[in-house]
Amino acid sequence: EKANKYGDVPIPPYVKDEVHELEIYQTIYAKKEGSVAAPTAGFHFTPELIDKLKAKGVEFAEVTLHVGLGTFLPVKSERVEDHTMHSEQVELTAENAEKINRAKAEGRRVIAVGTTTVRTLEGVAQLTISNKQFNNETIGDRRYEIGDSVVKLRPYVGEINIFIKPGFNFKIVDGMITNFHLPKSTLLMLVSAFAGSRQFMLKCYKKAVKKKYRFYSFGDAMFII
Repeated sequence: EKANKYGDVPIPPYVKDEVHELEIYQTIYAKKEGSVAAPTAGFHFTPELIDKLKAKGVEFAEVTLHVGLGTFLPVKSERVEDHTMHSEQVELTAENAEKINRAKAEGRRVIAVGTTTVRTLEGVAQLTISNKQFNNETIGDRRYEIGDSVVKLRPYVGEINIFIKPGFNFKIVDGMITNFHLPKSTLLMLVSAFAGSRQFMLKCYKKAVKKKYRFYSFGDAMFII
């Protein structure tokens, strides 16, 4: 209550104008308080667009990730491996885990809206693989099994601190919608990892500059598949 009364909306340092209306810096589907930054890839979605996508058969699943302050920190280490990611609180419900598992089982693509969603899904997948108590266990009437190429998500509420960089093996996400990110950021490393290489992503960024695309939170988006 006091934070809402006396605090300011935490906005990226490159946004010079003060955001007076909180609704401007929100997605239309945000529900829970706790994040220090908006998942800006979601800014591109309107109720009308979501209705059109649903009419075409697109199924939506929701996840929660409370973005930490570390999302604004540039990578300063000489070695990428020495950079430390801050932990972030996430939630993946049983219902939404089942939706995603079913889509993977049926050969449908899982498209993540934003790097936050990518971190959530791949972070929970990593926990599923690394924590033996999650492996091959039955939760309710659902079975979550670990294979060489298929990982079934399990419901999870807790912290993750996943650092996705080139060379990362994606288990869940098949495509992603994301904005154009700051240089020397972990977000740029994440999209480079998904696109296949830093060189390819820089080539895309150069084309975006040439075409005068807008960058960062209130800018344009790219669809990587």
